[in-house]
Amino acid sequence: MSRVYYFEMPVEDFERAIEFYETVFGWKITKSERPSGPYYSVNTGDDKKPGINGSFFKKEEGWSSVSNVINVDNIDECITKLQELGGEIVFPKTTINGVGYLAYFKDTEGNTFGMMQNDPEAKSKDGM
Repeated sequence: MSRVYYFEMPVEDFERAIEFYETVFGWKITKSERPSGPYYSVNTGDDKKPGINGSFFKKEEGWSSVSNVINVDNIDECITKLQELGGEIVFPKTTINGVGYLAYFKDTEGNTFGMMQNDPEAKSKDGM
């Protein structure tokens, strides 16, 4: 069974968002660099309590709301199934080196989600 794995939140101003979420909720936020630009990991609390962690990324046109990402065993299989059932790919499968594969889709109700297949051996063709 696939579960919600983490959330991704688009932000316009990283410093403002970090101050807000660290101050209001006590989240721990750390920066890392990705080929696509700055990316911030968000730790929302103690792993002994229910909940998920997430990330902040730079808000772009078309990415204006929080997206949940579902962990899947086989992203290609899930893409095929969701398209057969009327879902739509809105961001094609991409490789995140050393992490896995990520794609975004719209379900039949118009909701946007991500799906992630973990694979520490994942490498893009250009190695980036």
